[in-house]
Order: sequence, then structure tokens, then C-alpha cells
Amino acid sequence: MSYENLKLEKGMYRESGASFTEVLEKLDPSENYKGTSLEGTDAFQRQLKRFDIHVKGAGSDSVEKFFSTLDSSVLFPEYISRAVKQGMEESDVLPKITATTTKIDALDYRSVYTDNSEENKSLAEVAEGASIPATAIKSKTNLIQLRKRGRMLVASYEAIRFQKLDLFSVTLRQIGANIRKMHLNDAVDVLLNGDGNNNAASVLSIGTAPMSGTSGTLSYKQLVEFWSQFDPYTMNTMLCGSGVMVDMLGLPELQNPQTGLNFQGTGVLSTPLGAELIRTSCVPEGKLIGLDRRYALEMVSAGDVNVEYDKIIDRQLERAAITSISGFGKIMNDAAKVLVI
Repeated sequence: MSYENLKLEKGMYRESGASFTEVLEKLDPSENYKGTSLEGTDAFQRQLKRFDIHVKGAGSDSVEKFFSTLDSSVLFPEYISRAVKQGMEESDVLPKITATTTKIDALDYRSVYTDNSEENKSLAEVAEGASIPATAIKSKTNLIQLRKRGRMLVASYEAIRFQKLDLFSVTLRQIGANIRKMHLNDAVDVLLNGDGNNNAASVLSIGTAPMSGTSGTLSYKQLVEFWSQFDPYTMNTMLCGSGVMVDMLGLPELQNPQTGLNFQGTGVLSTPLGAELIRTSCVPEGKLIGLDRRYALEMVSAGDVNVEYDKIIDRQLERAAITSISGFGKIMNDAAKVLVI
């Protein structure tokens, strides 16, 4: 079946376990276009071409172009979803702090864990005929809490019908960035306080053993001491707020000419002790979170970005919700620690 004569309908958004684009791909596989001018496009992009809808650039169309026919109006919720996801990806810190992402089709999720005591970490010599020490994988006591995060799109069709899609996409990308920040806030909360399974991060305070120094003052020595607490893990990521970031970048050991040139020329921050430094307002001031992103955090996602397609297709945009459901769970508890300055 050619992409030019597909029948589009609302029901494509309701198919269980498949997104709108995946439903389109079943009807119009991209592999059929290898060696043609449409190679590299997906089924949704081919539908935009079918109805001659340009969503970006100086020649972008207005919103009302989607509603020129009943079939083309079905594409509008997917356009919104893609623009929101683009905003989420542009400001996405989560891949830098999560070890894995688990996608589920439910609202309940129970993760697993292993006993991470020193005894279970060691690989003792096994005598001939003796049993091999076992590592037990168990289900966590409490479910991972999933939170629905979203924004309400409040606009009448009359108010946006003549709006250019390129500019409208900017607003949608901002909504996506706001949703992702809410998810990041949830991730930081789990790193600090645990996921409800008695696994809050270990807290080290400057001036209290094993940390030296004076409370309220950060020096390079304390950073090294904090780094040393991660054995056998590697502190490869640090999260902090603006105040702690300023204190760190003010340390003489981090003020070398190359660091200055990199920051001034590219905005890329230095990597103290080899760890990627991430600034976010989600971390309380006066605290620094260090983690081994390979083992610390699991992201659980229930479905994709959800758009109230019925209202949007029917031009009832007033208070149409755009939502995303995600949660976070600890994997290895001691792979993340908190330094209180």
C-alpha cells in the first residue's frame, strides 16, 4: 500500500503496545523505500510529504494546514508529541546519570537487587569439591513509584490556527524541556532519599570523619577524599547546584589555562577527577552528588509522551494534556553518595 492512499483515523493512537508511528510503519514499511528519494524517512514524515505540510524552516506552514482534511488532522497529535520529545532530548541529562531504561506497559513495577555487602563482593578461592558462593537476586520489597508529569496545552484552535508551525514548535519544545526537568528532579530525589526500599545515599560531611576540612568550605583535598570513597566503583559523574559549581570552578587546582579556554570557548565544564560535572537546580544547595552512572540508577518509563489526541483532532485544544510517566529506582546503593559541604 502506498503512503499516498493510507486511510488515517483516530484508532491508530489506541492500538495497544504500539505508537502511532509504529502503526503507520506496519502499513507503510520504510524498507520499501530503499534506493528511492524517500529513503531515510519514516512513515510519519512520508505522511507530512503526502499532505505537503512543512513543520520547520522559513517556509513552514500554519497550524491550520493540518486540518485541511480529516486524514491530515490525525497527524497533528503526533506532530505535537515529536516536538515535545525533541525538547525533552535537547535538555536531557538523564542518559548521563542512568545505567539503564526499562519500558513497561503498566503502572506498577518492582525492581530487583543483590546483597551488596563486602562478603558478597569478594570472590573467594573455591577449594576442589567445595560449593561456589552464590549471589542472590531478589525482588525489592516496595514498588518503584511512577509519577505522571506533564503540562496542559491551553489554547483555542482559533487562537493558533494561523500560527506558523516552526514557531509553535518552540513552545512545544519548551513544554518538553519542562517535563524533562520534572523527571530529573524525581531522579535526584531517588539518588538522595532512595526509592522507598531503605536505600538512601550515604552522606559524607566535610569536617566529619572520614572527611577532613572545615564545614562550609570546599577544597581540592575534600574532592579527592570524596572520590576515594567510591571503591570499587568509579565516581564518573557529579551533580550540583550553581553555588557548589562556582566553588568548584574557583579551586586553584581546576584553574589551569586549558580549562579556562575550554569553558570560555565551548561552555563545556571541566571534569574534576575525570568525572563529568553537571549543574542542575534540582540538587539542593550545599550538596554534591557523586555517582557511578554505570550502576547507580534505573529509569522506568510507562509508555511514550501521551497527547490527548481526541481533543486535538476535534480542534478542542482547550486544556489538552501532554504527559509522560516515569519513575526511578536504585540499582547498587553504594554507587551514589552525597557530599555535604
